[in-house]
Amino acid sequence: MKSPEDIDVPHALITSYTKNGGEAERAWITALPALVAELLDRWRLERDGTPGSGEASLVVPVRREDGGRAALKLQMPREETTAALIGLRAWKGDGIVRLLDHDPESSAMLLERLDASRTLASVDDDDTAMGTLAGLMARLHAAPAPEGLRRLDDIARDMLAAVPEAVVSLSDPDDQRRLHAWASAVAELVDEPGDRLLHWDLHYENVLAAEREPWLAIDPEPLVGDPGFDLWPALDTGWEKIEATGDAPRVVRRRFDLLTEALELDRERAAGWTLGRLLQNTLWDVEDGRTTIDPSQIAVAEALPRG
Repeated sequence: MKSPEDIDVPHALITSYTKNGGEAERAWITALPALVAELLDRWRLERDGTPGSGEASLVVPVRREDGGRAALKLQMPREETTAALIGLRAWKGDGIVRLLDHDPESSAMLLERLDASRTLASVDDDDTAMGTLAGLMARLHAAPAPEGLRRLDDIARDMLAAVPEAVVSLSDPDDQRRLHAWASAVAELVDEPGDRLLHWDLHYENVLAAEREPWLAIDPEPLVGDPGFDLWPALDTGWEKIEATGDAPRVVRRRFDLLTEALELDRERAAGWTLGRLLQNTLWDVEDGRTTIDPSQIAVAEALPRG
């Protein structure tokens, strides 16, 4: 059996779990090397590169018994990791990284290997990159939504219930009016939440170069709802570059036009559900202690078409 002492967990991931988590998080990160070693043995995998990590997951490059390249991904079991497994099984690799195997108990995933060094952000022409992203998004939305995922109507109603308390936490009256307006847009749509399978976090950094196809999506946070609720990460992706153009509203409007045309969406509904994402983001910010709406959220809202 492979030794846990041979498994190098990136310091940033250890810090994320030990500094920001509780007892359960600390126990999980402590046990992680042993879990990796056990899965390498069980699935007859050989390490094939330096492990990498995001904010919450460890990714170990591996080779399978047949020599095929893959990636072992481990993250503490939570609702979102279960949702990701449900979504990946439903998509079956159509437009997204393929799930090769998984461990139900630990939520560990064995995924096809993509090129983590090259994301869609490396494409210089924004129209080309956004067109690629839109094509992937259309394929993801086309898959029948499976059981077991959160639904947008529940999320939207929870957001609306949280607005009164959040509003009084905002120090700027203009921000308070914005939050009320975004909540009103959601209230008009909440009874028609949609039934498509959404990625929920599809942006340039979550699209990697691949061998099977030029580009594939990664890291879904699946839920069931209206495709318009899936647009904001794409509209906001690479915000520093957008600001550097000196005309952020033009870039956002152009992206919105490309996405809604490619996905054949009703523009007014798509704009309303995008305001729902801005509402959700702001509610999360308020929970974290922020007392103003992030300027990028305001800029996206002001760039959207008005009905």
